[in-house]
Amino acid sequence: MCSIFSCFKPPPESAGSADRHSSGHSHTDDISYHRLSSPNADFAFALYKSLKANTAAGKNIFYSPLGISSILSMVSAGAGGETHSQLFSTLGYSAFNQTQVNGAYKHLFDVHGHSQENLQLDVGNAAAVRSGFNPLETFLNDVKEFYSGEIFTVSQDLSEAAAKINRFIANKTQGKIKDMVKDLDPAMVMVLINYVYFKGLWENPFQSDMTRQAEFHVDKTTKVQVDMMSRTGHYKVYWDEANHATVISLPYKGDASMMIVLPDEDKMEEVEGYINKDHIRRWRNSVSMSYIDLFMPKFSISTDASLESTLKKMGIINAFGENADFSGISKDLPLKISKASHKAVLSVTEIGTEATAVSTMEITTHMLPPSIRIDRPFLVFIIENFSGSILFMGKINNPTAE
Repeated sequence: MCSIFSCFKPPPESAGSADRHSSGHSHTDDISYHRLSSPNADFAFALYKSLKANTAAGKNIFYSPLGISSILSMVSAGAGGETHSQLFSTLGYSAFNQTQVNGAYKHLFDVHGHSQENLQLDVGNAAAVRSGFNPLETFLNDVKEFYSGEIFTVSQDLSEAAAKINRFIANKTQGKIKDMVKDLDPAMVMVLINYVYFKGLWENPFQSDMTRQAEFHVDKTTKVQVDMMSRTGHYKVYWDEANHATVISLPYKGDASMMIVLPDEDKMEEVEGYINKDHIRRWRNSVSMSYIDLFMPKFSISTDASLESTLKKMGIINAFGENADFSGISKDLPLKISKASHKAVLSVTEIGTEATAVSTMEITTHMLPPSIRIDRPFLVFIIENFSGSILFMGKINNPTAE
């Protein structure tokens, strides 16, 4: 996953810049990232609804709420006045000040800065500064200290600048995302980057020799052939009959899990309408071990989203306009965000998210287990267990649509 706020572009006329500290940048005690989990979850679902409204019917949706809230929080560290207020309001941070939010993200990045033996989670940020532009040291220091950010200079030549940024992104995403930046605005002075890379191995891998071709019902009239993995074993499951959904939690080795929400037939829109952070929390607390036959498609998808219109509809307006206040980034140039892009890639295979050989044996009973067949559109969440953070989420309408 990668997000870029790909051009901070000077408007033609200076917009009067308010003191960034007027937005509540007081120096109080830092807060734990757990304090932001609730507003970040609300933001994640508000973002889902907004992205869904801008996505063609039947298309896959997949993104990283953590990544997008992280880069917006980093942007807010350089914002002032109404620009800052809109960022904090949309993120749900109105009860906090910038110092507290900065400290919370520092806590998050410190926690996620240590890869586990079988689980890799790399979350970070960067600022690619165009040669000749001199952002305020206070902003660059905030990027480095609180947002696990790297600062590097790129050429005045736009093609060279894009190539260097793309190399950085490819390196941070293990080559999964390439050529993210294609055309930089001539007025670009800085590109802010966020990346989230997740690699997990199933705690209970599927056996590849059990994978078979099967039908996946995209809608009432469309069927596609998928590689359907299957496994009989113990999984945490909750049949939520009142809310027309089946919930399955698939653990990774380490502190993360994938939650799949499979709506009953013809109930996807109803589930999308009600689902929020409270349902996720309740489902996480309600799942219990069941011995089942699980059938799940193997798939690899990639999604792109331009976030400008989505974020404007959610309330972040000034940041993209001529009255943007980024006086915390530069006192010399009036700046605005001219482009915000997001790309996410998800690969689900028999052994996890990337290929690694592993063999296990499980002692089971001979009782005939119930069957859960994921053969119609479903919602997917990758959750970090320690903080409850939603690392990635989305809707898989068609597993064959790359």
